[in-house]
Amino acid sequence: MILPGGTLGILGGGQLGRMLCLEARRMGYRTVVWSGSEVAEPTQGVADEVICKPFSDQEALASFIEQVDVATVEFENIDHEVLKTVDEKVGLYPRPEAVAICQNREREKLFLQEQGIPCAPFRVIESACDLARGVEALGGKGVLKTAAFGYDGKGQVRVHSGMDWEQVWDDFDFPRAVLEKWIPFEREISIMIARAADGEIAIYDVAENVHREHVLDYSQIPAQIDEQTAQKARQLAKKLAEGLNYRGIMGVEFFVSEADGLLVNEMAPRPHNSGHHTMDACVTSQFEQQLRAVTGLKLGSTQLLTPVVMLNLLGDLWRGQGLCEKLTQDGATKWHVYGKSSKEGLRKCGHANFLGEDALQRAQELKKSILS
Repeated sequence: MILPGGTLGILGGGQLGRMLCLEARRMGYRTVVWSGSEVAEPTQGVADEVICKPFSDQEALASFIEQVDVATVEFENIDHEVLKTVDEKVGLYPRPEAVAICQNREREKLFLQEQGIPCAPFRVIESACDLARGVEALGGKGVLKTAAFGYDGKGQVRVHSGMDWEQVWDDFDFPRAVLEKWIPFEREISIMIARAADGEIAIYDVAENVHREHVLDYSQIPAQIDEQTAQKARQLAKKLAEGLNYRGIMGVEFFVSEADGLLVNEMAPRPHNSGHHTMDACVTSQFEQQLRAVTGLKLGSTQLLTPVVMLNLLGDLWRGQGLCEKLTQDGATKWHVYGKSSKEGLRKCGHANFLGEDALQRAQELKKSILS
């Protein structure tokens, strides 16, 4: 157990790292961020130290290990050897093996298959010929995804029968991919689950997620689903956490399909965008929960205190007129800004948690007033 006064190491310097640093500071822990790049805007000024060097830099690795008591990740696309070294020296949670499964779609799908957990039927693709055969085998429609290093819809393309497979494969330009059957889902949901060192489990209420151009637009909690579906999601998340021998917080995304039931879409071995509502609407935020699990403390309560809608403040919304003024006019809304200088496209610049029974209406009215 590492008590307040200890130092948490964070691999990655994005907004998840920022919010973890802020929670750690509140709870009395120091933080050292290793960004893996030359910039780490969200964590500058909130971490006690930021190392802005690539993950291949051995001096940075030595410096990071020397300064921290335990470490975690705020994004999963990190070389496995770096994760293993950090784990061997100071302890990394979640463990490198769990991160390795979640960072690669092929390994993730195979793990789900081995665990008997329902997911979309898939094929591993290495050539245009594989792709052509795979699409037909999966019913003529699918989504081609990179095996590794994809997020927010990047590295994905929808495919269907009759396409020029040589051209599609050349344009995709990755040596290995996963082809998933197209699932006509009714809604997308997710659940945050935490598992402690002693196997204690804490599960949050299910979130219902709406995306815009593959980027999460907003989450509504509790999700508008029946209790049977919610219970099934909790059971599958628990089975995943135990199968991974997981320690820390994890996000699990699902498709809800009338034809196929509940299917696991992806796993995130870290805090997750759809868990940001916990910062203002739950007894214990997902960031505090991560800190508790990683340092060996007992997990906190996941009780939902109020209905909530988490609205991502994406680039187009942020660049619109009057956002800050409108947020301040809503007395039951909390907002969190990520400290990014670039606000192009649909970049995640912050989020706002609308609290109360009418949260969805208020969030939609604010969004419409700025974007319409």
